[in-house]
Amino acid sequence: MNKPELIKFVESQVERKEFPAFRAGDTITVNYKIKEGNKERIQSFTGVVIQRRGTGATETFTVRKISNNIGVERIFPFTSPNLDSIEINKRGVVRRARIFYLRGLRGKAARIKEKRM
Repeated sequence: MNKPELIKFVESQVERKEFPAFRAGDTITVNYKIKEGNKERIQSFTGVVIQRRGTGATETFTVRKISNNIGVERIFPFTSPNLDSIEINKRGVVRRARIFYLRGLRGKAARIKEKRM
């Protein structure tokens, strides 16, 4: 089995939900399922999209937020069965696909200009 056939096979095996289109700089809320013992609940994580990476079954996105003056980043795979929904809160205007420079900024300097609709 060569590489293109293997990629097609993996893509056919993975179930992928439909989410709204977003990109780096957008502020989103990610709702994901957490299992605690035998109970399951949905927790939300709101932050700025730092990057989108990969294609197809291996695509991921990184979301960053500030919690108690500490930067928290979380990587979410698009094909995760625990990913419940994604809501777009604000569209940001950035000129990079990966905005890692945000890690070094604090306070007002870390603001992202909002896109006009």
